[in-house]
Amino acid sequence: MSAANTAPDAPRPAPRARRALARRFARPGAAALAGVGLFLSFPPRPLWWLALPAFALLGWSLYGRRARAALGLGQLAGLGFLLPLLSWTGEEVGPVPWIALAAVEALFIAVTCIGIAAVTRLPAWPVWAAAVWILGEAVRARVPFGGFPWGKIAFGQADGFLLPLAAVGGTPLLGFAVALCGFGLYQGVRLLTAYRRTHELPRGPVALALLTVLAPVTAAVAALPLVDDSAEDGTATVAAIQGNVPRLGLDFNDQRRAVLDNHANRTEELAADVRAGRVAKPDFVLWPENSSDLDPYRNPDARDVIDRAVRSIGVPTVVGAVLSPDTGKLRNTLIEWDPERGPVDTYDKRHVQPFGEYIPMRSFVRLFSSDVDRVRRDFGPGDKVGVFDLAGTKVGLVTCYEAAFDDMARDTVTGGAQLISVPSNNATFGRSEMTYQQLAMSQVRAVEHGRSVVVPVTSGVSAVIMPDGKVVQKTRMFTPDALVAEVPLRSSLTPATRLGVWPEIVLLLIAAAGFGRVGAGAVRARRARSAAADAGTTVDTGTTAGV
Repeated sequence: MSAANTAPDAPRPAPRARRALARRFARPGAAALAGVGLFLSFPPRPLWWLALPAFALLGWSLYGRRARAALGLGQLAGLGFLLPLLSWTGEEVGPVPWIALAAVEALFIAVTCIGIAAVTRLPAWPVWAAAVWILGEAVRARVPFGGFPWGKIAFGQADGFLLPLAAVGGTPLLGFAVALCGFGLYQGVRLLTAYRRTHELPRGPVALALLTVLAPVTAAVAALPLVDDSAEDGTATVAAIQGNVPRLGLDFNDQRRAVLDNHANRTEELAADVRAGRVAKPDFVLWPENSSDLDPYRNPDARDVIDRAVRSIGVPTVVGAVLSPDTGKLRNTLIEWDPERGPVDTYDKRHVQPFGEYIPMRSFVRLFSSDVDRVRRDFGPGDKVGVFDLAGTKVGLVTCYEAAFDDMARDTVTGGAQLISVPSNNATFGRSEMTYQQLAMSQVRAVEHGRSVVVPVTSGVSAVIMPDGKVVQKTRMFTPDALVAEVPLRSSLTPATRLGVWPEIVLLLIAAAGFGRVGAGAVRARRARSAAADAGTTVDTGTTAGV
């Protein structure tokens, strides 16, 4: 018998190697999965609660990590979140702009995760970590090019149980509460896991973990009375027109006057329904952004079409149009059109969309996509808050992309708006999830400011939202329609409206205080190591001398 046959079997390294491989990729996998969980928590899926385990997973992947590891884990989480969330940005222009945007925005999350990992070394770390997340959102909402707040965690919570907190501190407080619950959930699991090993359960940390989960829930319950849809100033009957577009995509308005004719025709159909007694007569009518594909001040036929439609319904109508002055930039404008006097007031969109309505660094961006030249003339921003007096009702105007920015809706309410309109044009994004994500923003804004919100969209989804965030009417996509609803008018201000940016500032100060504590701890540790090294040198020298 050979020695090979008599020798004992050699140990098999494969299971150990597989376990080592699994341990190596566990945290990166958890970070990516956390990002996917955040994406799945956004509309149109009713899975808002997935944000909590997603933050718990993110907390596990980042806990105690060094900056370099946290940066990579954060980038994975950011890509897992934003790549699918922003897929609509490549609907017509291809994958390069979409992937570039998602990658750049994910970098903000990656840097945020460095901060989160750093504060996990502090007592009550879920509080510091949630504040750091809001710091990251605040930066992303402001830079570059005016910021891109799409994907703020609060916008995935339109149907969540924490939504009432929007009326207390706006989207920053709501997002903070969601992150705090998720991080607190992981901290509780971490302590229970440690208890199974040591059979010791530290009361202080356990109480803090429970508090980080229960405090936001309790606060949301306490805030419920602020979510009020009572008609303080009576009611108004409003109509939202969805005329539809002749084709999907970037060429939605290539067929001259087709978009305008669609909205005018649907308005005249509504007028016929009113005369026949099939629907109530509205006090005013809201058309979407870009509902006139021609400048009515420069095209007499467009003006005639609008005049005819508005006179047929017989009430003030807000018309969205692109104005093209002889010189200077284009204007994305909402026009108040009176049935007797014609155009009487205008609002120019204040927060125009980079790479959509204007092209920064055009020559550089052209290297990646020739579609930038579809925007042949840049849009310019307006400089005044939009509040129209429509038949005695003050209507705040927040045009499409502006709904993502906290100050845009707030300015209209502090400017006297009793109702908010969010006219939008989503035809360029096809049947993607974009329109549902944007609708959720309007739901959050309704609760944040205690106002009814009406969302007229060229191609859908148009909707009527009550001040409690509930959607009471909505259309299907790419279908001509008209919504007519009686909505409550309100003039009181929620705490979120009164406080403005202060809740966000407080949370940013908490994040800064967390960084300060981490920095102070690092300095103390460095001094202790230095002192220990000096003491060791002295002892060694003394010992050597003694010998």
